[in-house]
Amino acid sequence: MLCACSGEQFKFEEPAPQSPESLATRDFSASGLSSRNGTGGWESKLEDAQVDEVESTLKEALSLNYEEARALLGRLEYQRGNFDAALQVFQGIDIKTLSPRMSKAIAERTRPRKPRQKGESSLVGVMSLHSVSLLLEAVLLKAKSLWELGRIKDAARECKVILDVVESALPNGMPEGIGEDCKLQEMFHKALELLPKLWMQVGCLDEAITGYRRALSKQWNLDPQRLAIVQKDLAATLLYGGFEASLSPCPQLQGQTAPKNNTEEALLLLFILMRKVLHGDISWDPEFMDHLTFALTICGEYECLADHVEQVLPGTYNRAERWYFLALCYSAAGQNQTAIELLKKVSGCSEAKHKPHLSSLMLGAKLCSKDPKEAREGITFACKVIDAAINQNEHLLGQARKFLGICYGNAARICSSDTERLFFQRESLNSLNHAAHIDKEDPEVMLNLGLENAFQRNLVSAFDNAISYSNMLSGSCAKGWKLLALIVSAQQRLQDAESIVDLALDETERIEQLELLRLKAILQIAQEQPKQAIETYRILLALVQSQTELQAPNSSEEVVSIRKLEGEAWLDLARIYSDLETWPDADICIDKTKATKIFNSRGWHTKGTSFEAQEQYKEALVAFSVSLSIEPDYVPSIVSSAGVLIKLGRQNLPIARSLLMTALRLEPTNHDAWFLLGVLSKSEGLKQAAADYFQAAHELKLSAPVQDFA
Repeated sequence: MLCACSGEQFKFEEPAPQSPESLATRDFSASGLSSRNGTGGWESKLEDAQVDEVESTLKEALSLNYEEARALLGRLEYQRGNFDAALQVFQGIDIKTLSPRMSKAIAERTRPRKPRQKGESSLVGVMSLHSVSLLLEAVLLKAKSLWELGRIKDAARECKVILDVVESALPNGMPEGIGEDCKLQEMFHKALELLPKLWMQVGCLDEAITGYRRALSKQWNLDPQRLAIVQKDLAATLLYGGFEASLSPCPQLQGQTAPKNNTEEALLLLFILMRKVLHGDISWDPEFMDHLTFALTICGEYECLADHVEQVLPGTYNRAERWYFLALCYSAAGQNQTAIELLKKVSGCSEAKHKPHLSSLMLGAKLCSKDPKEAREGITFACKVIDAAINQNEHLLGQARKFLGICYGNAARICSSDTERLFFQRESLNSLNHAAHIDKEDPEVMLNLGLENAFQRNLVSAFDNAISYSNMLSGSCAKGWKLLALIVSAQQRLQDAESIVDLALDETERIEQLELLRLKAILQIAQEQPKQAIETYRILLALVQSQTELQAPNSSEEVVSIRKLEGEAWLDLARIYSDLETWPDADICIDKTKATKIFNSRGWHTKGTSFEAQEQYKEALVAFSVSLSIEPDYVPSIVSSAGVLIKLGRQNLPIARSLLMTALRLEPTNHDAWFLLGVLSKSEGLKQAAADYFQAAHELKLSAPVQDFA
């Protein structure tokens, strides 16, 4: 019902009425029914008519005067607010008997005709459009009286009578010009708009939707603004009705582009409305965008929503609001970098004179906290929120402190200066502790505080934070269990860590269990239990297979996540078989990883370690080089490349040292890099330096988790 079924449009010329002046054509004063005198125009109207036609017309006029008088009297009672009295008067009109004659009158008198020649007979025994209009008004006022008296279903049925009468006479829609000489079109439009509202009021949503579709099914000459209101109300009913209405029966909407459900039909309506606004056909209504945002959000079409926001005419939103809206759309679509670039405009020079847009700054801080490369920009966003929210909003202040602490921590992990790193680490803990003090009930603050303490190897504090986080969520979140197990593993309590994972498996959902199973297998490897680890991976891969088959086509993010986890599991298995020197099995596992289409830098690194274990050093270097070409800062490949170069001879030691220093700049707590640096220094005869490096490697290994905290 999104497009009007348009029939042939034409002007019509209504022939002069042949009846004596009925009550429908008289003037009425506000105080009563004062008719005009004079019938001198009859002779001119009937000069070409036969005597029998005059008699028939007079009989018709006399028979209608009773109904018209009731219509006029009922109107007066309605205008005075006497709804009971008006209803009693209107009930005396036998509209059921008159309906066929009214339909015939509308059809005959709106039909396009050639100018009448002299001696040609006029329409005989056909009601005038003025009479029809008066009677339709009576039915409409009867419906409104019933509405006022609380009889809403009866009111809806009366409204439907008006629509049935007019639609049976005009099956192809309303011709142009019909509203110039009478109130027929006006009465019909009012009934057309009132009917769905009445059904909505009594909760008959299916009938209401049918009523809205009826108003949109044909060309009824509704002005653009009133038509837009009907379209908007239908879209809202389809979106929020809570049930799936029958599909639109309009023939023009059948085919490939026909809406398949409520949401699609609502979206088509809203797209039409937005286009009308863009072309200036109707005025802007904020509800258009509200409904469109809801519809596209539940469909996951965030980029499409962003396109429509960008099309909104300038001045509808101020610049900060538009940028914020667009940033929300792009961040929901997974395009965080685009969203961040938009939010930078909000804090740019052009907005310096305006009041800070706190929502935009907060969103910027949140998005930057998820990307270490944007950590410094996130610090800027968070500091601006803190400056603007100080002494105003404690919740905003606590959230800003949280994002500030996360951004400081991310900045510490990617900066190259030791001085800066220490500063950022200190500020990260300060900000997160401050956030925890402001908002003691926010579990995310406690989780991030635990992560930061873990990164800085403050394992006791990290353990306490992880316990607090799990208690806040009653042990229902896999992230808390995983962090707790990793912290315990960093304390070298591997069996306890495995017990924590077993407990978590009973408390978490199916998809979360997959990551926990992989962690359990890694803990078993660390305890030198390869057989148990292989069995755990077998269970994990079987669950992955069943979960992938159950995933709906639209849950692509979960499918990608599961596929990635599957690839990681195959690489872990390849590493186990390499350690067991069963090379064919290791190669099979690597090939399985390629089949998942997620063969990243870690995949090439695993292949390189397999070559290295077989003393194929040149092939190993090639594999590590490919890994680094995919991800230049992938620390394990940098460290492994340095290890191979050390094995290849003294001439490669300077390059190996450079690689190890790069690895330590990127990851200062990497004990493998410190150990190889000790090996390199020992081969160069630097015994004291080598001892220091070995000592650092030993201490870091004693506090290293079996898997990265991040």
